[in-house]
Amino acid sequence: MPKISDIEGTPNKNALKFILKEPLTWGVARSFDNADAARDDPLASALFDIDHVTNVFYIDHWITVTQDGGANWQDLARDIADPIRAAPAASAQSAETVATASQALANVNPEDQLRLEKINILLDEEVRPYLQSDGGDLHILGLEGNILRIHYQGACGTCPSSISGTLRGIENMLRTIEPDIQVVAS
Repeated sequence: MPKISDIEGTPNKNALKFILKEPLTWGVARSFDNADAARDDPLASALFDIDHVTNVFYIDHWITVTQDGGANWQDLARDIADPIRAAPAASAQSAETVATASQALANVNPEDQLRLEKINILLDEEVRPYLQSDGGDLHILGLEGNILRIHYQGACGTCPSSISGTLRGIENMLRTIEPDIQVVAS
């Protein structure tokens, strides 16, 4: 059962980031935009049962919860803390999920796989740490020709700056290694 060590605001005023003492997963990001998507995840389901919760994103030692703007964060944070504390910490099941998630992009041709590896290295070094410090992240959905499809998660998923400025910044950075790449957020 993870204990909450800190709660941080994010650039998205409707999202809070809960820092945990124990990990919920081992490198596997879980992102849910609604209660239907979260029905097979006990923690996310419990959080969506709380009024005003609109998005749940978690990975490793933190979880970001987004609300609809209609609740007072002080009261809502107390309600959110209970399901987080009741959730099981990372287990062998998380390690198995990592392997499954890695296979999702494994079916691309060897040339594109090499391109994806270079893209991920740059994202891991230059982009993800900043997104994660703000309670979000991004996930690569696919690479088709010169179009890289990404999905913002957590606080970044509903933040207006991620859809415009951050997306263009990521695209410009990736053009240092892929001059013709276009980045599209889904």
